[in-house]
Amino acid sequence: MTGEAAGIALVAGASRGLGLVLGTELARRGYTVHGCARDAEELERARPLVTERAGGSGRFVPAVCDVRDPDAVQAWVEQVLADEDRIDVAVHVAGIIQVAPLESTTLGHFRDAVDTMLMGPVHLALAVLPSMRERSYGRIGIVSSVGGLVAVPHLLPYTVAKFGATGLAEGLHAELQGTGVTATAVTPGLMRTGGHWAAQFAGDATEDYAWFAPGASLPVLSIDADRAARRIADGVIAGKPTVELTPLTMIGRRVHGLAPATTTRVMGLIGRALPEGPDRGPSMSSERPQIDGATARRRLASRVVDTLSTLGDRAARRNNESG
Repeated sequence: MTGEAAGIALVAGASRGLGLVLGTELARRGYTVHGCARDAEELERARPLVTERAGGSGRFVPAVCDVRDPDAVQAWVEQVLADEDRIDVAVHVAGIIQVAPLESTTLGHFRDAVDTMLMGPVHLALAVLPSMRERSYGRIGIVSSVGGLVAVPHLLPYTVAKFGATGLAEGLHAELQGTGVTATAVTPGLMRTGGHWAAQFAGDATEDYAWFAPGASLPVLSIDADRAARRIADGVIAGKPTVELTPLTMIGRRVHGLAPATTTRVMGLIGRALPEGPDRGPSMSSERPQIDGATARRRLASRVVDTLSTLGDRAARRNNESG
């Protein structure tokens, strides 16, 4: 099977952001794309977007499925196999971004991040592997992050989950050598998907939004989502062990590998320059006090931040992030 051959693809987290763009890219290549997400309304908005942008190539089949629920993921995969008889590509993109200093973080934040971005990929991989192993062909992609290579300040739950996701993908690739099935660890840096609108902010939410939104929008710091999707599709279909999408990610992996203590100290200095949250310390509470980026943007009402985030705001509207 060649890299550009049509087939059956699963995209977990396909209703918005990178998942929507990647689903569109796979459909454009002729794949029938089965995309899942938790929100039925988001999926319904996504369906015509994928169909239109793919130019009539492939199909997009939406399904409501929560990747945190192993039974739901198993049922989704079994339904696709019953309908299509095979799965060629399965990519886990579903994720949440929680931006907060440690003192504003709760156990609930950690659980939500780990259940979505670590256990979600575990559920998907375990569900698709039996059929892929039987056919001696399959491509699994797990989207991690530069935050899965270097611990990023104010993103600790995200970092914990993404470190696990990177390890899962790399471990799967090693375990599956010689089977015809591969797993790819995708480690992007910041991308202009519009995700800053849906990101969750705790602590001093407006102040954290003020640095996060421009960082996720400016061309020098972030990568265009369509370009990222093309490179992800190329790498996953080719069965590469890793796909690194930005210079920041490449530098981060290498510098941290050579000087982990120094890198950690530098991240600490960066963290000290970021806004502080309420001085109450992290909590064992299961609650997740936070507001989304769209709310933080309205409360901040900064023309400067809005101007610096112009490209990201356009991406949010294009990629179904703005509701």
